[in-house]
Amino acid sequence: MSEVKLAAETRTEFGKGAARRIRRDSKVPAVVYGHGAEPVHITLPGHELQLALRTPNVLLTLDIEGRIELAIPKAVQRDAIKGFLEHVDLLTVKRGEKVTVEVFVQTEGELAPGSFLLEHVLNTLTVEAEATHIPESVTVSIAGLEAGASIHAKDIPLPKGTTLAIDEDAVVLQVLSAQAEEPTEGEAAGTEAAEA
Repeated sequence: MSEVKLAAETRTEFGKGAARRIRRDSKVPAVVYGHGAEPVHITLPGHELQLALRTPNVLLTLDIEGRIELAIPKAVQRDAIKGFLEHVDLLTVKRGEKVTVEVFVQTEGELAPGSFLLEHVLNTLTVEAEATHIPESVTVSIAGLEAGASIHAKDIPLPKGTTLAIDEDAVVLQVLSAQAEEPTEGEAAGTEAAEA
């Protein structure tokens, strides 16, 4: 798990105009909440935050004007067109505390020879893990699987200290047989007319 340190500043201005000014200064408005404490409104350095958020479930060590807080991203708002960060919600966590997060499911190996398709029913798996040991992803082997095979949540190996937070019988991946496309009604009628 990756841990990134960021310097944060508390903010007292709110609203669209204040948010625009913050972003113009290459910073991102954010709010830190959790553990029953009052939410703290802060600004974070834009470039460093953008790099940190490339890692799923990154653990952030925030230096909020001398006070250190551990936090994980809970909601990230990006501009729909340009993709820059508009706002981030962060959840405070403590070392040793368990948190529920979603981790990406990755596959390794090749399906059995033939015309098979792998369907990702779930792209992520909801797990509970210690806040300072959140896995970035989980990996499962699909080697040799054929049509009709499926992998359930309980079949995916989890790192030590990580437990499932969803139904263990939930289907995560399934193998389908690739089928030739059926001709559309218009094509079928044209073929029948040609044969007659």
